[in-house]
Amino acid sequence: MSAVLDAERVVTRLRAGFNHGVPRVQLLTMAAELIRESGVPYTSVYLYMLHGDDLVLEAWSGRETEHVRIPVGQGVCGTAVATGEDQNVPDVQGRENYIACNLFTKSELVVLIRRGAQILGQIDVDSDQVDPFTADEERAVRQVAEALAVLL
Repeated sequence: MSAVLDAERVVTRLRAGFNHGVPRVQLLTMAAELIRESGVPYTSVYLYMLHGDDLVLEAWSGRETEHVRIPVGQGVCGTAVATGEDQNVPDVQGRENYIACNLFTKSELVVLIRRGAQILGQIDVDSDQVDPFTADEERAVRQVAEALAVLL
């Protein structure tokens, strides 16, 4: 089974934008929009970048969130940075430290954007479905994160 997200298409568009001088925030917004345009299970996509000990929301597509700053170690996003590991949470209701972006989110996938050992930020994907993020979806989102690490 292949991923819903066509990572190669997204990466090609991001590289084209970069080559045409698209500013950083627009590249991040483009990434969020292109991922979300893949459709189900991608309900909302947030790009948080690491600023000191906080993740700061720099771009998104989908539902707005009041969580524009997340301390490292808090919630699924902060846990990803604190542990240095991507997070695939099939059912957010079962997660003690979950910070709800909205009432509709059922699952969350957080993939770190890294340049070598340095964490630059993350792609945070929310879904209204329980357990939709397969290993193929994770790999596809990671491919976009790896491209962003080079382009940013």
